[in-house]
Amino acid sequence: MTEMWEELLHIDKNVFLYLNNLGTPTWDGFWMLMTNKFTSVPLYLILLFLAGRSLGWKKTLLLLVFVALLITVCDQLANFFKIGVGRLRPCYDPELDGLFRLVKSSCGGKFGYFSAHAANSFAVAVFFTHFFRSSNRILPWLLITWALVVSYSRIYIGVHFPLDVLSGALVGLLMGWLFFRLYIFAIDRTRL
Repeated sequence: MTEMWEELLHIDKNVFLYLNNLGTPTWDGFWMLMTNKFTSVPLYLILLFLAGRSLGWKKTLLLLVFVALLITVCDQLANFFKIGVGRLRPCYDPELDGLFRLVKSSCGGKFGYFSAHAANSFAVAVFFTHFFRSSNRILPWLLITWALVVSYSRIYIGVHFPLDVLSGALVGLLMGWLFFRLYIFAIDRTRL
């Protein structure tokens, strides 16, 4: 089992090196913009506005609480796993020294498993995809595309391995679905 795990990590590093080294200085600014957590704020405000138009202020306030809890849970889970698993980020891995592009001026914390950016972006995308699926056919595709772009940006700029991003995305998918279900349950129970 350990040998298989080591082989998977070796493949993950090779895929990281391939994807990261596809980058060019021409695109660095775009990917730095995509990885900046504040870039998502306008999208989230638009989603909140669209939800508020159909819900009214009480249900929208409850939705805002659930989304805030969703992001908090994803962040804290990522921190728990980063410390618990202890997988080094690419920039701290001595095997990779000088082999990849670190686009950011700093790498972040020492450990990177799993990506909170990927978890949060997929969690919000899945939550609102379920919310808008019957009223808007295009928005869910845009949200998933946005989550994919944000997630890939973490590999591009050199701060996460693909397995970090994939694991974060899976956690986000699960948490987004779970918190949407909890939101619906809360709406039904409170009869807002």
